[in-house]
Amino acid sequence: MSVKLTKKQTAVYNFIKEFIEENNYSPSYRDIMTGLGLSSVSAVAEHVDNLVRLGALKKSPGAARSLEVVDTSYPETTALFKFRLETASDSEKEILTNAAFILGLDLEGAEND
Repeated sequence: MSVKLTKKQTAVYNFIKEFIEENNYSPSYRDIMTGLGLSSVSAVAEHVDNLVRLGALKKSPGAARSLEVVDTSYPETTALFKFRLETASDSEKEILTNAAFILGLDLEGAEND
């Protein structure tokens, strides 16, 4: 995941992702609270709302168990940056690298096939 998250946000994100993979539906806020040992449903709601704001999760307002994990790795954009870096001048490389950092792209990660 390329979006910068706090430790708690990462724990919530990973719990939701794994829960969906195992059950084929998203967890309730109470499932998340119990699974992570959080103090209240409102604490879960705050973390989920922040993850939605950051673009790591999507949810449908008013719908139960509607959380969806968003792929934030941007594989197409990362591939374009890597391709452009191959022929970029030193000054262009610096600009591209800084832009990739700002966007949260992992230019050193696994290669795309």
